[in-house]
Amino acid sequence: MPSTEEFYRIKRLPPYVFEEVNALKAKLRGEGRDVIDFGMGNPDMPTPPHIIEKLVETAQKPKTNRYSASKGIPGLRRSIARYYARRFDVHLDPDTEVVATLGSKEGFANLAQAITSPGDIILAPNPAYPIHAYGFIIAGGFIRAVPAPSPEEYLAGVVDSAAKMPTTPTAMVLNYPSNPTAQTVDLDFYKEAVAIAAKHDIWILSDLAYSEIYFGAPPPSIFQIEGAREIAVEVNSLSKTYSMAGWRMGMAVGNEKLIAALARVKSYLDYGAYTPIQVAAAAALDGPQDCVNEIRKTYRARRDVLVESFTRAGWEIPVPDASMFAWAPIPEKFSGLGSVGFAKKLMEQADVAVAPGFGFGEYGEGFVRIGLVENQQRIRQAARSVKKMLAGE
Repeated sequence: MPSTEEFYRIKRLPPYVFEEVNALKAKLRGEGRDVIDFGMGNPDMPTPPHIIEKLVETAQKPKTNRYSASKGIPGLRRSIARYYARRFDVHLDPDTEVVATLGSKEGFANLAQAITSPGDIILAPNPAYPIHAYGFIIAGGFIRAVPAPSPEEYLAGVVDSAAKMPTTPTAMVLNYPSNPTAQTVDLDFYKEAVAIAAKHDIWILSDLAYSEIYFGAPPPSIFQIEGAREIAVEVNSLSKTYSMAGWRMGMAVGNEKLIAALARVKSYLDYGAYTPIQVAAAAALDGPQDCVNEIRKTYRARRDVLVESFTRAGWEIPVPDASMFAWAPIPEKFSGLGSVGFAKKLMEQADVAVAPGFGFGEYGEGFVRIGLVENQQRIRQAARSVKKMLAGE
């Protein structure tokens, strides 16, 4: 009889923090409660029509229903290279420096598989999107969680960690605009990060999934910095930019050695996204970008309504410069509950769901993440419920 012990890699994963909150949400909805859900970063806007039309047109061609290419069809890889040239003035070789991925999450996870040896140490920000740590943990590595209350403090922690550790870390993770904190950085930050990585012989894995959801200056790419190509790879996604989350379409670009390693791993694991999806993704990247401006304007309007209405309700929300999230401190009145306890209370008393900060790492405690995934009317409705809860009604 097989062992009843938990599998090795599963044992390395902690309990899923969001499970408790999600179970409560399902229970309340089962009772007929109208829970306004800001918990998951799941875009609710429609995919632009011209992208859907290209998908349908391509799917009607019989040959496109065959296996696709795991590293992405050539046309899509060329489109990704054109996007980087247009947006960042960064010129990539679509054959050696670009891979199309099944969303940025899959690209990041398989990069971790490709470059991690058992026992390797990875420097990752905390709080952070879970895959930034657990992709490496699943691959057999060890995470050195570096507190990231600000981008500058994170880099200072990276320097301190690299200097004190007995063995050189394999890689460090960057994610700006950040999920969950919505922090942003400029080119000076990337210049310093590249210098640190080059000095300590560390790979950089940069997650730029929110490159087009910004409300101030457009976020830069690490490849705008000289020397980044020698040490870095960057993942990005069409999920938020074009409201295509369920399509699972992303990209990884940069260092040829890292890109080749990712392509090699993917060749054993998948045949790439459905070809019509890849063709439609190319149409998204190459086509009119006014749809991106409209999506961005919608998120900005929701952000403004969230900040204004929740602040009037008695819960001050810091104004995010980018991403589809607000990173909000727990109201002082409820600080003793912790982020999971507060998230549950918010659901039970206000019918509002948020993501507890502890789910993004121990240094996320004391905060919750609020997704801009409900329309303005629902945001105001949530604010009214929050106001009553804060007032003890």
